[in-house]
Amino acid sequence: MTVLLETRNVSKSYGVFRALDQVSMAVNDGEFVSVVGPNGAGKTTLVNLLTGLLEPTSGEVLFMGRTIAGVGPVALADHGLARAFQLIQIFPQLTVRETIAAAVVSRQKKRWRCFARLSADMAIDARVVDVADIFGLGPRLDSVATALSQGEKKLLDVASAFALDPQVILLDEPTSGVSTSDKHGIMKTLIAAAKRAGVRAIVLVEHDMDLVAAYSGRIIALSEGQVLADLPPDRFFADPHLIETVIGRRKGH
Repeated sequence: MTVLLETRNVSKSYGVFRALDQVSMAVNDGEFVSVVGPNGAGKTTLVNLLTGLLEPTSGEVLFMGRTIAGVGPVALADHGLARAFQLIQIFPQLTVRETIAAAVVSRQKKRWRCFARLSADMAIDARVVDVADIFGLGPRLDSVATALSQGEKKLLDVASAFALDPQVILLDEPTSGVSTSDKHGIMKTLIAAAKRAGVRAIVLVEHDMDLVAAYSGRIIALSEGQVLADLPPDRFFADPHLIETVIGRRKGH
């Protein structure tokens, strides 16, 4: 198996507080890996290390065999790892077309620099339409992001990440704030889009155990900054102690 994303003995301290302690994990080609844990487990810190927002106090963070500690999400997207950020909260008045286009342009600026302006604009718009269609947002291209339903807003967040052409995508609670009836629809759309786009692995950070059970190929559980378990779903959910630890303090990170 090809390892795409990994941490090796990673620790992260804030003064005397150690948010992560000797965490080693790996995401392989073709995997859907969920990261779970109770409040204060270290999930957010781990996500920020994996996406280059933080540097570890010790240990290594590697993507495709290359050190990515602290490189930042923009440089990391150029390498092929994207995180779904809530862009519509940052740019609420942009249309769906403009939001996706911003991601396309940031990813393709080098490739299209030598194009004629009209050709570049046509190429960008074609890519925007393609991404929007993958996520069922084609009819909403000219709608302002704030006018979308909560489920559509979540899809737009992830569509913007997909527009970066990632090999690995990291989803941090992509269905939070969405009604229970819509959550599985969104997840199925994300997984189908990932396959269509050639995404090689998905990392999901999630507290909704129904979603974790339904879609994970492997589950990594954190507790108090350490890896408590790294198991396939059947073995994970067969352990009452694990379930109690993970769900016991369910809210937050």
